[in-house]
Order: sequence, then C-alpha cells, then structure tokens
Amino acid sequence: MTGLDHVAILVADLDAAVKLFRDTYGLPEPEIEHVPTEKVRVAIFGHGAGRIELVSPAGPDSPMQKALEKRGEGLHHICIEVPDIGRAMAGLRAGGAPLLDEKPRPGAGGAQVAFVHPRGSRGVLVELRQGPKQP
Repeated sequence: MTGLDHVAILVADLDAAVKLFRDTYGLPEPEIEHVPTEKVRVAIFGHGAGRIELVSPAGPDSPMQKALEKRGEGLHHICIEVPDIGRAMAGLRAGGAPLLDEKPRPGAGGAQVAFVHPRGSRGVLVELRQGPKQP
C-alpha cells in the first residue's frame, strides 16, 4: 500500500457541502462526478494524495441514502492507494481482513476499488484504490 489517497465525507446535499468547503475553507472548485455503479455523486477537492471527497446519494435507492438515515453526515471512509488491488485484496484476505467485495469494482475517476469492512479496521471503513488519479 502506497499511502493515503483521500478522505471521504458523506453529505446529504452535495451542492451545499461543496459551497461550504469551497467558500468557508477556501478549497478550489472541485471535480464533480456521478458514479452510477455506486449510485452516488462525488465532489473531489485537490489532486494527488490527500484529497477530500464529498459523497452524496444520487437517489433514494443509493446505499449512501441508507447510511445517511442510519448514521447521518460525517466521515464515511478513508482510501488507501495500492499499486495492485488484486494482490492487496489477496493479502488482506489471507490476513483475515473482512472484505466487502469479492473482486474490484469501478470507482470514481476510472479507478478500480474495493472495501474492507469496518470491523477489520478498528471501526473505519477502508477503501482500496488502484488506477487513474485526478490530474
């Protein structure tokens, strides 16, 4: 694993959250993307490692809508960059980490992603990410 890729914050209203992070915290205009496989809209602030990603449900059937109803807004996950997601998943599986995904799936920015259940990471949902970065 090569380091922190991003921190994701779950928000109910993406436009309002973008305005807050842009206007109050002075972050630059984010890249906004719809990720249909995850049923979310994301706003990504920054480039390279250490980005901030706001995640919002794209509709009432989104798993993120259920998460909002259960836990409310706040930290959703941290994402760790990996050079070979298949190998990283195999190593985690061999070490007993409970993976939420059997195989990588498409994520934002053309990446491949997989998630580790929070019970395997001291209560934190961890995303593994391999693939293209924002320029």
